[in-house]
Order: sequence, then structure tokens, then C-alpha cells
Amino acid sequence: MRAFGLTFKNPVGLAAGYDRDGIAIRGLSALGFGHIEIGTITPQPHPGNPTPRLFRLIEDEAVIDRMGSPSRGSEFVQMRMNPSLRAGWFERTFGIQPSGQKRKAFAPRRGSVILGINIGRNKETPNEQAVLDYLALLQNFAPYADYLAINVSSPDTAGLRQLQAGESLRSLLGHLHAQRKIEEGTLQKKIPLLVKLSPDLTSQELDEAMDVILQTRMDGIIATSTTLTREGLRSRHRDEAGGLSGAPLRVQSEAVLRQAVRRVDGRIPIISVGGIMTPDDARRRLDMGAALIQVYTGLIYHGPGLVKKILGQ
Repeated sequence: MRAFGLTFKNPVGLAAGYDRDGIAIRGLSALGFGHIEIGTITPQPHPGNPTPRLFRLIEDEAVIDRMGSPSRGSEFVQMRMNPSLRAGWFERTFGIQPSGQKRKAFAPRRGSVILGINIGRNKETPNEQAVLDYLALLQNFAPYADYLAINVSSPDTAGLRQLQAGESLRSLLGHLHAQRKIEEGTLQKKIPLLVKLSPDLTSQELDEAMDVILQTRMDGIIATSTTLTREGLRSRHRDEAGGLSGAPLRVQSEAVLRQAVRRVDGRIPIISVGGIMTPDDARRRLDMGAALIQVYTGLIYHGPGLVKKILGQ
């Protein structure tokens, strides 16, 4: 599979939110994924929202998540990517030096799996200053990522979705594109930038966001993040605050994909995510025009073997 100038061994990926700090890349790469997206990573570490903050809606094959993007922060994940940074991080954090043997074993090995890194602003950062968080993260992870995903759609970080609107999105992506060109010159490699969008945008808002994405020369769209809607749910947890994922998101996510495919008209690839629970769901998204797909909640209800079932293995 070719997309964003990259070669994927298959179209099935792991969505962001599962491995937030890049601690399980090696194990996850053994499950058959063609790509793994880690994060959301924030510049500074923070614990996320108070617990309880994650709910399984068994009757609906769904999950409600109000994690609040807990993250160990940029420095920790950079250390995961580059073992040579580990000694300094341990010394600053714990006042100790790790052994050389452990340091050598610390780098994630992922073989031919494409690595995406999803980045977002800190919870405390006002939207007016959010561009500084994203620029710092782009600089920090450009050396390690095969692509970077710009998270402006998580519903459990207050105010974040406002960055999807009009001039706010244009300004953010314009600055990121300019910095991306600098990093590409320095690193001598292509750095694809993808934008993850919400399923809760109106049709007009979605068209406007995609027009900005095209105009600012982004390389792709990830559609979609979780939803705030609660229609038709049966579980006793249905009224919990947070983003809903899983089977109930299927219809919304497919509607966004259908509109996105029409709007971008083949100019950039689209990754479809949200409500992909079965091989038939996956096949339908690809038939609808998605270049790649991602799963997450489907793994909870159908196990890690879902990846190979989708691939017919």
C-alpha cells in the first residue's frame, strides 16, 4: 500500500490512544499491523482527567473515554525512541544512571511497521498559544516519525476542537507546514503531516476544514476521532461524559468518510477510523475510498486476532 509517500505492508493500523507513550511498539508490531500510531503526546507530562475516566459499554460494543490525554510528555517518548537519551532522562528524573545493558535494549524495534506519532497541545495551554506546543512537538519527533498526526479533535481536552475551525486551523497548519519544510531540509527526509478530524462537525464545518487542509498542503486526513453523540445506546454508562467509540460510531464515521472522499477527490489519502469492528467493516471502508484504516475498540471486543482476520490470515 502506498500513501503519503510511504509504503505500508498492509492497510490496517492501530489508532492513537492505545499506546500513548510509545512503550509497546515492539509487541504491537507483532500483531500484524501495517502501521501503529502512538500518542497523543503532549509537550509536558500530565496525568489526564480524574478517574473513573474509561467505561466499557458491553451491550453496545462501545467505549466512553474521558482520559484527557494523559501523557508522560515529549521528553519521555523521545527517550523511548532514542536510547542515547535515556541516561540523561533517568538522571534528571530519578537521580540514577541506568546500566548500559538495559539502555541498549530500550529502543523499540518495529521492523517494517510504519510509525505514526500523534501530537497535541497540553491541557493547560490556551488555544492562542497552542501553535507553540505543536511546533515544539514537530521538531522533537520529526526524526523518529514516519508521519505526524495533528490532533485537533479530541473531545476530552477542553477547547481543543475549536482549533478545527476556519482561521484557527489555517493559522496552525500554516505554521506547521513552514516548520515541516525546515525539518525536511535538516533531516533530508519527507515528513508527512496528517490532520485528525471530529465526526461531530457539521457538513459545512467539515468541508471548510478539509479545504484548509488542502490549501495548507497537508498530506492526509484521519477521519474520525470519537463522538459526543449518544443516540441509541443501551448501556447504563451511556450518559457518562467523554468520547464514544466502537460500533455506535460506525454510521457517523462512514458518513464523514463519504463526504471526505468526495471533497478531496483523490488529492490526498484518507485514513478511516471509528466503528471498524469486523472484517466486513474494514472492507467497506476501503471500498468507499479510504487508503488505510485503523482499529482500536474493535480489539477490545474481538481480540488482537481481529487484525489478521481483516487481512484474511
